[in-house]
Amino acid sequence: MAPKISVCIPTYNYAHYISFAVESILSQKFTDFELLIVDDCSRDNTEEVVSRFLYDKRVSFEKNERNLGLVGNWNKCLSKARGEYIKFVFADDMLASDNALGRMAGMLDLDPSVSLVASARHLIDSQSRIVGLTSHFPPDFIADGPEVIDRCLHEHNVIGEPTVVMFRRADCVRGFDERYQHLVDLEMWLHLLEKGRFAFIAEPLACFRVHSGQKTKENVARSVHLDDLYLLLEEYLGKPYLHISPVMKFHLRFDVHYSSVKLWRRGIITREEATGRIMAHCSYLQFYCYYPIHKLMRLLLKIRRIIDLKTGGKPVRNRG
Repeated sequence: MAPKISVCIPTYNYAHYISFAVESILSQKFTDFELLIVDDCSRDNTEEVVSRFLYDKRVSFEKNERNLGLVGNWNKCLSKARGEYIKFVFADDMLASDNALGRMAGMLDLDPSVSLVASARHLIDSQSRIVGLTSHFPPDFIADGPEVIDRCLHEHNVIGEPTVVMFRRADCVRGFDERYQHLVDLEMWLHLLEKGRFAFIAEPLACFRVHSGQKTKENVARSVHLDDLYLLLEEYLGKPYLHISPVMKFHLRFDVHYSSVKLWRRGIITREEATGRIMAHCSYLQFYCYYPIHKLMRLLLKIRRIIDLKTGGKPVRNRG
């Protein structure tokens, strides 16, 4: 019989962290799961570390014959999964509670209209010490998918990383979109939210590790996150179920260009790189005509948020 949950660990050169992830999964009170570890041709001793856990029949390990890349390896995990629900745990992360699988699966069992469950998460350092807590929704929060999609387009990934979510295998047969390099997870969350509602658990059920070797930092340094963001906005801003004004759509798109300018001013990318990214989507004339308008909009939105917060109103959302 297929397990209730397929827990997936895609990994690449994380031998020094992966045992924490595996141990946090095998210690779960909910036991009806399979643990799939797929190694994307690591050059360290990942296989040796994982072999210590193969005594548990729920654990399987496979090493790819060739490097598939980050997104390709995520999809390899999905292709091997047999469970009704999918739970990713990245090799450098871990579950924070021995009831994490049970809580998330229980939420999906309770409400068939929910297509994506997320929880709050601890931030941990390279020594597994808790250094922070991230939570963007109130306790017992449940909302329709389009509402959360709208918020993500304004505020980015308020849902969280793959380690903090669970979803139905039937809803993700398409797999992760390999056109994306940085916002791969967020794009999938929006895809899932088109199929159902979102539920949030305020208890931190997962730990997201912050360390120097993260792919995220490399992507930001290469500013590929801006390419992904522009692609995401182009794909979703025109969706008929979203009610975003033309002015706000302009603001969100142009804010990506403005982000390139900020990266240049901070010395992360060169002026030539910033110019090249901007000119890939608009002309010099368009940029310099829109730039002062965009600055004014940012100021007005900032003032509006301050007023709303002081008067107890709902803050106007704006990325950046």
